Amino acid sequence: MDDSFSPAEKERLAGSSVLLIGAGGLGSPIAYQLAAAGVGRIGLCDMDQVDISNLQRQVLHFTQDVGVPKVESGAAKIHALNPDTVVETHAVAITSDNALELFRQYDLVIDGSDNFATRYLVNDASVLTGTPQVHGSIFRWDGQVTVFQPGVGPCYRCLYPTPPPPGTVPSCAQAGVIGVLPGLVGSIMAMEGLKLLTGRGESLTGRLLIYNSLGMDMAEVRLRRNPDCPVCGDHPSITELIDYVAFCGGVQE
Repeated sequence: MDDSFSPAEKERLAGSSVLLIGAGGLGSPIAYQLAAAGVGRIGLCDMDQVDISNLQRQVLHFTQDVGVPKVESGAAKIHALNPDTVVETHAVAITSDNALELFRQYDLVIDGSDNFATRYLVNDASVLTGTPQVHGSIFRWDGQVTVFQPGVGPCYRCLYPTPPPPGTVPSCAQAGVIGVLPGLVGSIMAMEGLKLLTGRGESLTGRLLIYNSLGMDMAEVRLRRNPDCPVCGDHPSITELIDYVAFCGGVQE
């Protein structure tokens, strides 16, 4: 367990739980860092298997893991790093049918997904269950990180009210992403998660951190809650989970 934390903070971490959406590029460093810091229970939610093309950016998985479910490969690495961390594997896609039940089992959700349908789903489930979430995304050479705390600051829909038109934003697989970038952005996401769990420091709630790896530049944008937001606003119109694939134009990206 990390000696940077006080005994009381270590105790909080040991008694805390985190649901990690995605065990890929962003999820890999997040899982390592949370386990190394002493988080007591980590849930891995990912339905995919390890692919050889993933390995340059998904450092939780090794060559011998190709074809193995990512949650199983990830659980093995976490156990090897910190046997005291309980790992719960959810080898399923996060959906409107299971999200609320899953979220209620954890103190914090960290979203390392790579498609808009899942991001909107995670956001709405976070608001509806009152579960704080750390959000991050990567694209080519750039990354973004923020924190959404229901009842405290804005949500993902305040930042992005509607998804982009289908086909306008290529996926990481289509556009490419430098393998180092998920490690950097994922580590920042893990740090935000540890701050929320311990109460240490100032979180990125209400702030969007934007990182450009080519220019080695970081910028910050202040975010405000939208009182007319359909999920977290003063008079929400979305009070249950919807069909998010249809909402995003019928595609996952």
